Amino acid sequence: MTDPSEVIINLALFGMTQSGKSSAGNILLGSTDFRSSFAPCSVTTDCRLGHSCHLRNFMRRAGRAITLQVQVLDTPGYPHSRLSTEQVKHEIKQALAHHFRQQGLHFALLVQRADMPFCGHEASHPVQMIQELLGHNWNKYTAILFTHAEKIEEAGFHEDEYLHEVSDSLRTILNSIQNRYVFQYKSGNSFNEQRMKILERIMGFIKENCFQVLTFK
Repeated sequence: MTDPSEVIINLALFGMTQSGKSSAGNILLGSTDFRSSFAPCSVTTDCRLGHSCHLRNFMRRAGRAITLQVQVLDTPGYPHSRLSTEQVKHEIKQALAHHFRQQGLHFALLVQRADMPFCGHEASHPVQMIQELLGHNWNKYTAILFTHAEKIEEAGFHEDEYLHEVSDSLRTILNSIQNRYVFQYKSGNSFNEQRMKILERIMGFIKENCFQVLTFK
């Protein structure tokens, strides 16, 4: 029987090679489950599910203290330097069905480097992947996670100024997902403080969806 004082949220990471997916996944989990390193090629070649420890008293729900556990699916970057489009698509489709067939997926996070412009045909590939794998309701269950956000501060931008200057193609995506986004910084706040801020914002998106999930066959 499910414990009403415990909540498990399921997330999946999508993005281009070297966008920072695996690093973002480690921050969400508070661990080093996923291999993350700089390389001139794609590092992640298969899907892996990571589990966080239990975060006690993460929030309150109906007057009850809630313990949170986060499950994150890390996926190969797309386009991939070693795998074909069909191989990446098949790998992710199988993983979504295997891990989230019963519990469902709460949110897909499109990981985008804040210090890289979103333009050109390749930049749209991960979005097309999300649309195809999540179906017609993809925009209800997708948010953008901007990595390397400290570069925004170094350039003298505030977050709202940065978003005002993004490309038309990225603006279109943001509009389609109801402007759901979160910034990840590598400097400033402590690791745990940054992690909690990101999780609280994602939990806000999940609450807006009334904890509904996408299921896969």
